[in-house]
Amino acid sequence: MAPVRIVIFAKAPVPGAAKTRLIPALGELGAARLAAAMLAKTAAEAVAADLGEPELCVVPPPGSAEWAPFRPPGVRMTDQGSGDLGERLARAAQRVLAAGERPMLIGSDCPALDAGRLRAAAHQLGTHDVIIHPADDGGYVLLGLTRFDSSLFSGIAWSTAGVASDTIARVRALGWSLHIGETLRDVDDPEDVEFIDVVH
Repeated sequence: MAPVRIVIFAKAPVPGAAKTRLIPALGELGAARLAAAMLAKTAAEAVAADLGEPELCVVPPPGSAEWAPFRPPGVRMTDQGSGDLGERLARAAQRVLAAGERPMLIGSDCPALDAGRLRAAAHQLGTHDVIIHPADDGGYVLLGLTRFDSSLFSGIAWSTAGVASDTIARVRALGWSLHIGETLRDVDDPEDVEFIDVVH
């Protein structure tokens, strides 16, 4: 069976550019510090899942100065490249699949997506074409694939409440087998700050 590769999509945690929706609650520096902490936690959990070397797929590119202070150990860094989120996700998924691996695409904004849940998702990819963990805001925090179709990434209204449901509908339209994992909380908005304190 093809190995699983966890691909973490992330932006550099730079003040003023990271977690901008949290700036009203935390300030630019506080939001960036939180983004850096969540990125470090996500990378550590991905390594701890012991599914092979995780990949941190980033913007700006890995060689940029913004990444110099934020290079988590145990992960390889790759460039997201250009295009909207769907184009960037699709490109990463196709690249990993072409290398003979099964991608699990995640972000760095879900503290509950720990090593145990990552291992469980990888296990589900052994018997399903697709695994998705919806987010409680309507997006998703994990999408794992054993095959590719562009419809899963094109024409999606990203950052809206319909992302997960639309993606699930498209998987079903393809006739692929699907496992829907538990809905988890993404940390994006000021009202999520209290939740961050709970999980930490």
